[in-house]
Amino acid sequence: MNVAVGILARALTMSTPLLYGSLSEVVAERSGMMVTAIEGIFLIGAWGGFVGTYLWGSALYGILLAMGLGMVIAAIYAFVTVTMRQHQVVTGTALNILVAGLCTYFQRVLFGIPTSPLKIDRLPQLPVPLLSEIPVLGEVFFNQNILTYIMYAIIPIIYFVLYRTSAGLAIRSTGENPVASDVAGINVNFVRYATVLFSGLMGGVAGAFYSIGFLGMFTAGIIGGRGWIAFAICFLGNWHPFGAVVGTLVFGLAESISIYMQSLGSAGFLPNEFFIALPYILTIVLTVSRRSFKVPAKLGIPYVKEGG
Repeated sequence: MNVAVGILARALTMSTPLLYGSLSEVVAERSGMMVTAIEGIFLIGAWGGFVGTYLWGSALYGILLAMGLGMVIAAIYAFVTVTMRQHQVVTGTALNILVAGLCTYFQRVLFGIPTSPLKIDRLPQLPVPLLSEIPVLGEVFFNQNILTYIMYAIIPIIYFVLYRTSAGLAIRSTGENPVASDVAGINVNFVRYATVLFSGLMGGVAGAFYSIGFLGMFTAGIIGGRGWIAFAICFLGNWHPFGAVVGTLVFGLAESISIYMQSLGSAGFLPNEFFIALPYILTIVLTVSRRSFKVPAKLGIPYVKEGG
């Protein structure tokens, strides 16, 4: 029982950064923007979270730096794809490569090549009084860190904004019919800039979670493709916040099982490498098996105003 509860609690922990990333991707893609720089945003968020916490001794500074750096990368991506109307996939891929190099370079500039990994204090678990004492559910849901608790509030807020406000209607309409949106007085490019910047902010927090909420350190491979998993969850969840929630919980459980099995050493009939690859195998299987997608009509297509 204790093992199962531990796996479930860790599954929620591991799903938290994926949920930050996938929810922000849902918002951005609803406006027509595929933020394919998400892997780089995750990585620079992880680096910023580590550096801010290590240099200034506070996780708050680390998270703020991660958010700021994530928005910087997002702003560059938005400028190239929205203003300059360049290809979103190519631009995102280039930024991912650039960020990987920048993080490695500045990590060495600031800290050299230490003989042992530099460590920071991880975000503490914060048991919620009374609720954390509920059998099973208390340990799983109410004995997490602050970033997970914040996510509980973000889920309904994003749903409400997307489907119950004029701002959400503007976001969805720019992804479906930007021409009609423009005629209705909506500034399409402004909406797309805003959603991409929001994605950068959330992606920065997601990356910081890995360095200050989970590992307590930074390495060049800390993200390991998880930004792309968050990107895929947006597709698999059919561009809906609740679909993203279900998807991240599934992937979080897969990663939690993977970590547990690796901790046992050899699993006998299956090598450890299989469990390391399990979340990524699951991504491929679910993507291939999906038969229909409700893709925003103008996803990935730059808006060119008539006469502009």
